[in-house]
Amino acid sequence: MLHLRVLSAIVGIPVAILAAWHGGWVLWLLTFVIFIFASLEITAILKGLGLQPAGWMIQIGGLITFACAYLYNDEIIGPVVVFLVIANLLMLAFLYPSTTPVDMFGNLGAVLYLSNLVFLCLTRELTTGFIWLILLLTTTWASDTFAYFVGRAFGRHKLAPVLSPKKTVEGAAGGLLSSALVSYIFVQFVPSLPLLPVLLLGVLIGIASLLGDLVESALKRQAGIKDSGHIIPGHGGVLDRFDSLLFTAPVVYYSVKLFII
Repeated sequence: MLHLRVLSAIVGIPVAILAAWHGGWVLWLLTFVIFIFASLEITAILKGLGLQPAGWMIQIGGLITFACAYLYNDEIIGPVVVFLVIANLLMLAFLYPSTTPVDMFGNLGAVLYLSNLVFLCLTRELTTGFIWLILLLTTTWASDTFAYFVGRAFGRHKLAPVLSPKKTVEGAAGGLLSSALVSYIFVQFVPSLPLLPVLLLGVLIGIASLLGDLVESALKRQAGIKDSGHIIPGHGGVLDRFDSLLFTAPVVYYSVKLFII
């Protein structure tokens, strides 16, 4: 299993960094492809929860969100969310009873949850956006990786035994410390960045990374599945690999935009 994780990292990390460096339509296209695969997995999870999700509705909602963000950055995110809510409510009204209120809220929650991927692209559009995006990616990866290895090596106290039995307090602490450490090292290589705000951001990323992992664990636990999919060797599905980024990406984007630059 470990060698598969390493192999996936060897392939995936350079692709992500190259897309981040290029930015523009390349990054948007890659991120939207990730969204599509994640939408297929969340549709399966919702079915495991006993719902009847409309996968096409989730994908169209993602397409609208990504297209509007590409054209207008975050200027119309609010109206887009309102539009998605109304569209799903109308779908409930016109397709009832084949679509129930619970199904509709499942669709809406899925598209809003997965659309957080768009903040990867929006972060790249910030001033010195490539630097902030690389900080986001490396710190999130470090948090996930060190939480995994520290938990395996030193984990003794269960963090959430019912929700995710393999997660430990020691692993969570290792992930949090690693995200802070990586952010500190990052500032040493990019001295133009403010040290204290970036350190605090690193801590926030570590917390958000853990919360993102726990949220996906809750969805999978309730649906009765171990992995969201099998497309990424050693990790499982797209959601298993990007669950943390669904939380850390908006945290970094708004923290940097509102408080740092």
